[in-house]
Amino acid sequence: MSRYRVLTRLQYSKIHQTPINHLRPYHSYEHHVPPSYSPAENAILSAAITHVPTHGFTPTALISGARDAGYPDVSANLFPGGPFALVKHHLVTQRLALARNGKCSPTAERPEDSSTTEPTNVLDNVRALTLKRLRANEPVIHRWQDALAILAMPKHVPDALRELALLSDEIHFLSGDQSVDTSWYTKRAGLSAIYASTELFMTQDRSANFKETEGFLDRRLEGADQLRRMVGDTGRWASVQAMGLVSGLRSKGVRI
Repeated sequence: MSRYRVLTRLQYSKIHQTPINHLRPYHSYEHHVPPSYSPAENAILSAAITHVPTHGFTPTALISGARDAGYPDVSANLFPGGPFALVKHHLVTQRLALARNGKCSPTAERPEDSSTTEPTNVLDNVRALTLKRLRANEPVIHRWQDALAILAMPKHVPDALRELALLSDEIHFLSGDQSVDTSWYTKRAGLSAIYASTELFMTQDRSANFKETEGFLDRRLEGADQLRRMVGDTGRWASVQAMGLVSGLRSKGVRI
């Protein structure tokens, strides 16, 4: 590892108050990923999430979680962000659960004469994993618009976007995507926009087993693949997807 890389990681650790051994320089299952929360924090937040269907993402849910975990009510003050800590815990734990349980088989390289932009089974894997992650919101979906409002607060937007980017990266990695060119970035930007819009759509879906959400996701993925074929220039493709993500964030109340 170069001296420049070491300095960069040290600076990042200092700025973000993250132990240097908690940083992931690459995406690999052979690389140890440290716990995101202390045992006490995890116990309280895990218990609190069970109260979200009743109380929503609120201080009341946090206090109830502290009680269930055997801690005094004042323990809810461990989380300066208040309800945001509960929302973020849900995002992080569901992403990590997907990483543990959602790995798909590696995909063979696309034949040179194929008209699709990437292997069919990669697209199928992306769809399956995205849908699996969306369905993890089902127990709290009637409260998720409140969660989106919390995430849309200016002070929380950077963390929200970071989690969205990590989720998109995780899904592509698990799907067997082997891109090493600029499409590595455009695919993830595109999926971030698609996931954000589909998640918002799901909060308003009243169909059985969220079939309308599934259809909405299929249309967005198909449209994105067709657009990738029509827009050959990577910069233009990235611009189109970035505008889609901005539109999605604006629909959640983020002022951009």
